[in-house]
Amino acid sequence: MTNTLETGGSERQFVTIAKALNRELFSVRLGCLKPVGPFLSEVEGITRFAAGGSLFGLQSWRSRLALAQFLRRERISVAHSFDFYSNLMLIPAARWAGVPVVLGSHRQLGDLLMFTQFQAQKMAFKFCDRVVCNSRAAASRLQDAGISERRLTVIPNGLPDELFAASPPLLPREPAVIRIGMISRMNHQAKQHDLFLRVAARLALRYPNLQFVLAGDGPLRPALEAVVRKLNLLERVVFLGDRRDIPAVLASLDVSVTPSSSESLSNVILESMAAGIPVVAANVGGTPEIVRNGKTGLLFDAGSEAQFAAALEMLITQPELRKQLAACARAEASEYAIPRVRDRYQELYRSVLVEKGAARLPFQNPRPAAAGREAGSQ
Repeated sequence: MTNTLETGGSERQFVTIAKALNRELFSVRLGCLKPVGPFLSEVEGITRFAAGGSLFGLQSWRSRLALAQFLRRERISVAHSFDFYSNLMLIPAARWAGVPVVLGSHRQLGDLLMFTQFQAQKMAFKFCDRVVCNSRAAASRLQDAGISERRLTVIPNGLPDELFAASPPLLPREPAVIRIGMISRMNHQAKQHDLFLRVAARLALRYPNLQFVLAGDGPLRPALEAVVRKLNLLERVVFLGDRRDIPAVLASLDVSVTPSSSESLSNVILESMAAGIPVVAANVGGTPEIVRNGKTGLLFDAGSEAQFAAALEMLITQPELRKQLAACARAEASEYAIPRVRDRYQELYRSVLVEKGAARLPFQNPRPAAAGREAGSQ
């Protein structure tokens, strides 16, 4: 279960994992609090459980009751919520319904949640058999908050096969032009679009062959367009709006940037690595878990305009370094291919079912036959 199917990293991962699960091993039911957004067209048979205007209002409790009835009727063995809002809806409903295995998710660091939100989610996690974190940094934050290490499982984001395939560029390539792009929703100051634009203005003065690309949309876009005008970057910045064709966007770039001050595990960084695009990113959260500074990308201290500009200047002036980082990043990205990540989810479901004594239907373990292990699930 997830909150919405709007454009976003968690939503993209929800759809990716849901589509990848082996239907010969699992009968999958999908739920959503607000089934709206561009990813809705990629999933079928999703059931809505509307929370209303508040997670603690009368409508939300009615929805939890309906959800518990649904879980019992469908004989659900594993209930897995995928983000903050669905954690607060699905976890209590699954416990009321007597679902054998209940899993939560923590796909952010938690520093952008209000104190009351973080505490409410922490309370919900105490009723989980496991909490899936997409980075060690996110898991450490929960462990520091008092969630036992035994309850925490780290499974990174997965990359669908199409992200490794060559794609025609969205923007025609110009040999003399170096494009630096940022792919991110324009919905929170923590994304640091303004930092990217200030660095772009510094570099544009010295390098006339640079073009800067912003892919994404959101409520902050008008303010960012005003910043572009103020910095006299109108001829150098391209706004692409909300895009679903990320491989085509990446194929248009020479460098991908993620200056966000809060990241658990960035989908954009992984997608850039898979596409063979060198990355410059803020050294926060789980980013250093996937970007090895100087090997698979370049890191800078979060918020440092000078370090950010210096890292980009290295890649602008050293095309061979761009190629070297891109090749190493692409090789590293294979570790996050969706079959590997899917198998880790499936093994988690299987192992916790066995641990709880709730395995009912035998099936062959998705790992190689040499492992010689069987388990049950539904």
